[in-house]
Amino acid sequence: MKRIDRILEYIAEQTGRMAEEDLRHGGGITVAEIADHEDMLRNNVSKELNELLRADHIIKIKGRPVKFLHKETVEYILRIKLKEKQIEAQSLDEILRPGEQVDPFRSLIGFKDSMRNQVEQGKAAILYPPRGLHTLIVGQTGVGKTLFAKLMYNYGKHMKRFSDDSPFIVFNCADYYNNPQLLLSHIFGHVKGAFTGADSEKKGLVEKADGGILFLDEIHRLPPEGQEMIFYFMDTHTYNKLGESERNRSANVLLVAATTEDPASSMLKTFIRRIPITINIPPFQERTPAEQFQILKHLLESEGLRVNKPIRVEPEVVKALIGSVTYGNIGQLKSNIQLVCATGFLNSIREIREELILDFKLLPGNIREGLFNLGKNRREIEEFGAIVSPLYITPEGSHLLEEDVLEPPFNLYKLIEDKISLLKDEGLDDSYINRFITTDVNIHIKSFYNRFYNLKGSRERILKIVDNEILEFSDEVKELVERELDRKYSERFVYAFSLHLSAFLKRIREKKYGGKLVYDPVDEHDEEYRVALTIKDMIEYRFGIDVPGAEITYVAILLKSVEEERQGNVGIIVATHGNSTASSIVGVVNSLLGSSNICAVDMPLDVSPKEILEIIVDKVKGIDCGRGVLMLVDMGSLLSFEAIIMERVGVKVKTIDMVSTPLTLEAVRKASILDMELEDIHRSLKDFRGYNNMEASLTAILDNKVIITVCSSGKGAAVKVKEFVEKIVYDLTEKKITVIPAKIRELDKVVKEFQAKQSVLAVIGVKRPSDHSVPFIPLELLIDARGQELLRELLVHHELPVTQANQNVVIKGLCEDSLKEFLTYLNPHKILGTLMKFVEELERELRTDFEYAMKVQITIHTAQALERMVIHDGLVYRGETGILDSHVLNAVNRACSIFADGINLTLTEDEKYYICEILSDVYKMTPLKEQRV
Repeated sequence: MKRIDRILEYIAEQTGRMAEEDLRHGGGITVAEIADHEDMLRNNVSKELNELLRADHIIKIKGRPVKFLHKETVEYILRIKLKEKQIEAQSLDEILRPGEQVDPFRSLIGFKDSMRNQVEQGKAAILYPPRGLHTLIVGQTGVGKTLFAKLMYNYGKHMKRFSDDSPFIVFNCADYYNNPQLLLSHIFGHVKGAFTGADSEKKGLVEKADGGILFLDEIHRLPPEGQEMIFYFMDTHTYNKLGESERNRSANVLLVAATTEDPASSMLKTFIRRIPITINIPPFQERTPAEQFQILKHLLESEGLRVNKPIRVEPEVVKALIGSVTYGNIGQLKSNIQLVCATGFLNSIREIREELILDFKLLPGNIREGLFNLGKNRREIEEFGAIVSPLYITPEGSHLLEEDVLEPPFNLYKLIEDKISLLKDEGLDDSYINRFITTDVNIHIKSFYNRFYNLKGSRERILKIVDNEILEFSDEVKELVERELDRKYSERFVYAFSLHLSAFLKRIREKKYGGKLVYDPVDEHDEEYRVALTIKDMIEYRFGIDVPGAEITYVAILLKSVEEERQGNVGIIVATHGNSTASSIVGVVNSLLGSSNICAVDMPLDVSPKEILEIIVDKVKGIDCGRGVLMLVDMGSLLSFEAIIMERVGVKVKTIDMVSTPLTLEAVRKASILDMELEDIHRSLKDFRGYNNMEASLTAILDNKVIITVCSSGKGAAVKVKEFVEKIVYDLTEKKITVIPAKIRELDKVVKEFQAKQSVLAVIGVKRPSDHSVPFIPLELLIDARGQELLRELLVHHELPVTQANQNVVIKGLCEDSLKEFLTYLNPHKILGTLMKFVEELERELRTDFEYAMKVQITIHTAQALERMVIHDGLVYRGETGILDSHVLNAVNRACSIFADGINLTLTEDEKYYICEILSDVYKMTPLKEQRV
């Protein structure tokens, strides 16, 4: 058989094994899978696939990685005829339903097989006129009752039964089952004075759910009086708050309830009769083998996204995981998968691998036994054998299940408990475990924060997951922590702590907190542990519960892990011999520049250097804001303190001798006004010897010049341009110039006003001034080399010395701002110079000039690649290396030596391939310098 025929036959065979959901939503066979199975070179497989696509035998699903489907088999499974030729799309639904919103129930595995009747019931409940039908969902723990209710809600929005902003309120009746009064208050609300402690009126869940769905989970825990009030509300759509005698309030709410019990034996018959639709969700074992395999695959995709690494799974592991589900359904399967992936994650770190490999010997004994539990009869075993295949899950093709939206995205218990036993089994000591756990928790906190939250509306989003009381309590804890630890924590801490506290209280209520100390390498003398003890007392007082000792450790880990918010400028300490010399210098600086992050240390001649060292150590601790401390000293032993202080305090310190008032003024100006980093201040001041006549005349010139910025969107936008222009001018001249933002309607007035007393150097923005004698630089040119060159010429023309003739200031500014958003471990300011040299070296090697946008793209992509090297989490290249341009690859290899020499980091070959991929098209399209000449 020819190579091309073998490939087509394999694609047809694998396509025929896929479920309809996979076909519609991005499923397919990758080049790597075909090459591995058929023992072919990937570039040969790619070549034949292109031929098969041109012949219209296969369908190409675009993405990373690219996948392929057998067209005729797809048509047979879906019972359709695809009219399009040589199909390339993100998914089949893109072709089958162009411009049409997809039915939310299509994302439910088995929606056309074992779940077909349930889906039809759910749709009928939503659409039945005039308000829909109240519904009861019955099923074992972990079958996906909450997910099904959320899909009903999404279907209601899809069919315009609900508006886009209609609420979906979730309430677990078990949370207050032992306090009927509090439960009824929570559901219906209460009026002021309804009971002791009811100091104000409160909205209930029914009122909050008006116009949407109220999902009552574990409704069998609702007391009889609660059921009576609920069924009266279902009958009349009216209710009264606790403390009111008349039912004069109304709400349009569709009730969806869920229970794990038999409704007939656990609920009032009068209540059951009022719920017209009961939907039974089958347990995992009753789903078809194909559906079980798809559920497992989706759960693995969720883990692939969380760990941000590819996952390779052997067929035996797939079968064992499916067979390991005995009582907990999908929830149990999810826990087993997370446990196995945690082990694989640890192995990938220890063995420095780019992917998680899940093989059979990795599985715990109880999960291994699942292989022998799989299949109750021979036919079922054969069916599993035909369906199950090796899995290769990539983060790029993964997505979180809808079910995860309703689960806390950050769970400290799971993060620690899933990993701790594995780490201890590996024989690792407590110090290593401590570093690993705290780093891992911090990474997860940042991950969930960046994925689910932003500054706008973040508190509203967290309130969908935790109670407002918990969030307000977390704010109080943040204030305590900042005060006690003398740190500034960001909102990440509030959200992480509130989610953790919510999970803790739930465990206590459900009596699932065993009080077992799972992990305790935290030193009880640590300041975080001390503060955690205080937080324990606060929780006990506020929520009226006993907090187990193990919880103190969890809170201490959270305090250690959440990165504190770094604010303020570089600290400056002036230390000189004499009784008041340093104090005098600092006093002058403060009077001229105002209060700043500076302090004085006077060193009387009769005080020993050891005593002065202790004083300076304390000053460094107090003045450091996370960006380091600059010491300005006069002479002697003070010069030798730098290394000792850094070793003792752990704060970066730089020292400059021959301190003077002008030197201190320059240091404060650069730190406070220009917000420069410690290394940059130190470098710029090393050769500073005071202000001379040239400096004074230059200052006079600068004081007499202004630049005016103008934007059509108003003064706020002009201010942004102002900041950008100030940075460009300073980078060109190392001097600050006055930049005035103006509204577009007031431009001529502002220009005339400043021309009367100063010289207007230029107007930069979207409108040219009426006075054409004033130089004008359009805003679009400002981010181009031409605009920068015009500004440079204006500065030179006005006798302002330009110190950096060739550096691309705008590119540097754009990249630095972007890198501050993307980088976590590397300092953008420090590595930017090295990155710019890397880009210049690539231009030299390839004999070309990159466009501005390409320079920014290469810089940011390479910076992120370097960060991945720091955490040993590099990308794996999935493309065809054989088709990469060898000249480009050699250029990248040579240019990358800059990183090894400059910052002691080395890119992997796969990361270099991605850079080559970015450069290849540009290299082919951009004329060489020699050709232009």
